[in-house]
Parts: sequence; structure tokens; C-alpha cells
Amino acid sequence: MALIGANVIFGLNYIIAKGIMPHYLDPRSIILLRVTIAVIFFWLFHRAFVKEKVEKRDLIKLSVCGLFGIAINQIFFFEGLNLSTPINSSIIVTSIPILVLIFSYLLLKVNITLYKIIGIACGTTGALVIILLQGSISFKSDTFTGNLFIIINSISYALYMVLLKPLLLKYKAITVIKWAFSFGLIFIIPFCIKPAISADWQSIPVNIWFSISFVVIGTTILTYLLNIYSLKYVNPIVTVSYIYLQPFIATVVALLLGKDTLTIQEVISAILIFSGVYFISIRKKKDIRC
Repeated sequence: MALIGANVIFGLNYIIAKGIMPHYLDPRSIILLRVTIAVIFFWLFHRAFVKEKVEKRDLIKLSVCGLFGIAINQIFFFEGLNLSTPINSSIIVTSIPILVLIFSYLLLKVNITLYKIIGIACGTTGALVIILLQGSISFKSDTFTGNLFIIINSISYALYMVLLKPLLLKYKAITVIKWAFSFGLIFIIPFCIKPAISADWQSIPVNIWFSISFVVIGTTILTYLLNIYSLKYVNPIVTVSYIYLQPFIATVVALLLGKDTLTIQEVISAILIFSGVYFISIRKKKDIRC
């Protein structure tokens, strides 16, 4: 349920956050805003309800998580999205579960089961069909840098999800996310402070502030909390496999708003996506191993 909730928010974010960047705020300005507010929230919540301390040696591991999961992940995603196309970005992001599968096997020695391979294949196919219905992938030279940035973002986020797992078995989720975001903030300040200072905050209309609030509270605080909570109970492969729900959710919202019509391809895609999530989520004592 935590994973479904996180990906519903991400799916809504494609529509709600569409008008913020770059018309009103530079990508790095919104990154600095969302991470700063998240850090303040996590520290206050942790101080009020948890008050758990971490060992000094684990601070290094948490700083690495902050580097890959917060700084590199967010900066390269937003900058890449600016230089690439939404279709290209969406397609590249579907590689994250495959990357997590590889990193989990190499770093955590997680078994690669036949169920997981079938699930990733179904989910990837279903997501790609929905994404490609919206347009075609672009191979123009001016999108190369953006595509490369999104690839770096995907690798970084996949590695972050795998590195978090051992820490979550040792500490509470809020403790881990507090330190990861704190280190992430330190890493992004040198790259984001200048555009944030020069941004014209006063000219932003009220309706855009609502969108910004959703991005900060919904797609930053809530989604990171929900994803990191899920990691305590399922492996990273299952957690990131729910990313396939995002294009499906975005399509459902578009249908409800009358901006799209239901096609047989979208129905087939939905079946593939839910079948993929089901196979990846299967947990049996005797998995079929490859």
C-alpha cells in the first residue's frame, strides 16, 4: 500500500508539476526548495518522535546515500528532463528496476528468480507501450546530453535504493531519510544556491504555489517516506518495480480529465503492468532461480 501510494503521487506529479519549470522556477531552484523544506521537516519530526542516534561509521554510508539518492538523482533528472523529451525520459526511467536487480545481485546477493525476470519483462513492456502511445522516441543530437543525464539519474537512484536496504534493517526509516536528505542538501547547495537567489519568487501566482506545495510535500516528503518505509519489508527490486504504475496512473488521470481516450493498447498495457508487479512481488520459500 505504501508503494501504491508513492507511485500514485508520482503519477499525479506529471500533470500537476508540468507548469512550474522552467516558466516560473529554474529546476535547481525547486530542487533546493524541496530538499531544504524536507530536511527541516525530517529533523523536527525525528526530534519530536524518534530521537534515534546513528553510529559514526554509518554516517559515511548515509552521506553516500545522500549523494546518489538526493543530489545526483534530483539534479540530473530535472536538468536531463529540460534537455531531453518527456518520452525519452520516461523510457529511460523504466530501466531502474533492471538496474536495481543487477545492483541487488552484486551488492546484496539477492537471488534473481524467474518470477522477477518475468515481472520486469511484463512491466517494462506495458510501461513502454503506454509511453510510446503519447509520442515517439527522439534520436536528435540536441537530446543526447539530456538522455545521458537521465541515464545517470537512473543509475544513481537504483544504487541509492540498494545501498539503503542494510541501513533500514539497522535504523528506523525516518532516521535514515533524515540523514540522507541532510547530506544531500550539503551536496546540492553549491549547484543550486545561485539560481535560487536570482529567482523571481514574488511573481509566482497562487495556483503555481499550490503546484509547488504538491511537489515539495507530496513528491518529496511523502514519496521518499513511503518508498523508504516499504524497503524495510520488501527488497529493493519489489520497491522500484512499482515505478511501472506511474505511466498507467498518469493515463488514468488524463482519461478522468477528458484529455485522453481509452484504447485497446492501453488496456493491454495495464494488464502487462499489473501482471509484472504481481510476479515481482511473489515471495515463496522455494523460488525458481536462474
